[in-house]
Amino acid sequence: MIKPLIATDLREVSPLVLAYIGDSVYELYARCHAATHGAGNNKKLHNETVTYVSAQAQANAIRKLAPELTETEEDYFRRGKNSNPHAESKNSSHVDYMYATGFEALIGYLFLDNQEERMEELIMKSFELTDDSEVKA
Repeated sequence: MIKPLIATDLREVSPLVLAYIGDSVYELYARCHAATHGAGNNKKLHNETVTYVSAQAQANAIRKLAPELTETEEDYFRRGKNSNPHAESKNSSHVDYMYATGFEALIGYLFLDNQEERMEELIMKSFELTDDSEVKA
């Protein structure tokens, strides 16, 4: 996979840029995950994907994954969570939106740092947590 060189030191990258990249990566994984469930048409695939990529689902997942994060991962999550995005979610609380932004920043960091195995581990665990959750978007 082609990965852009955004910066030699990822600590210099804005958490919103990391979240922007992480959002794209996470959505691609969610789309692939939905497709493996064999949802038959585009509407069903879209609805399945939204189940995973909603701010509420991401916020719930990262709250449960937080104890498993390394110190560096916690730092990137916290930077994203405490960032100041110019957009607001229409379908979630501000707190959930900020937790989701932190989660996406963490995924963006792991992706750009070539930590694919760890990134995929967290993504797959987040899908499992969403599947096991009674509260889905």
